[in-house]
Amino acid sequence: MRAAQNFLLTILSVLALLAFATAHAGPGGEVARIVTSTGEHLFKVEVADTPEMRARGLMFRKSMPGDRGMLFDFRSEGPVSMWMKNTYIPLDMVFIGRDGRVVGVAADAEPLSERIISSPAPAYAVLELNAGVARRISLAPGDQVRHRMFAR
Repeated sequence: MRAAQNFLLTILSVLALLAFATAHAGPGGEVARIVTSTGEHLFKVEVADTPEMRARGLMFRKSMPGDRGMLFDFRSEGPVSMWMKNTYIPLDMVFIGRDGRVVGVAADAEPLSERIISSPAPAYAVLELNAGVARRISLAPGDQVRHRMFAR
């Protein structure tokens, strides 16, 4: 009986840790939830919320896990322009309004390009994901990104 109770407590502890890890990505990362027509998709994101972090972005990195991304917080809504200079990873750029609604998607941005990629509407943030993710999860303007930085 005691062994069964210990086993059950161990299982419950592991499940609680997994639930906590899913909700709180831990140091260096936070969870962003993207709600599309295909459901809710979770990504662990680094938040670029200083001028230095926004300027560097994902430059010089050679890879990024499929469930990761970088969320750029511009702290005000307006026209946003990005580029891929010194960025080796092909990316999808998701332009997001203050309310968390997707206002545009620039899919398959070309690595190392200095071509300017601009938001089609005022944006408060940009979420960079691996190229192909937007297509895979059917991400489109009007979809919702849920994260602490967006007004409810």
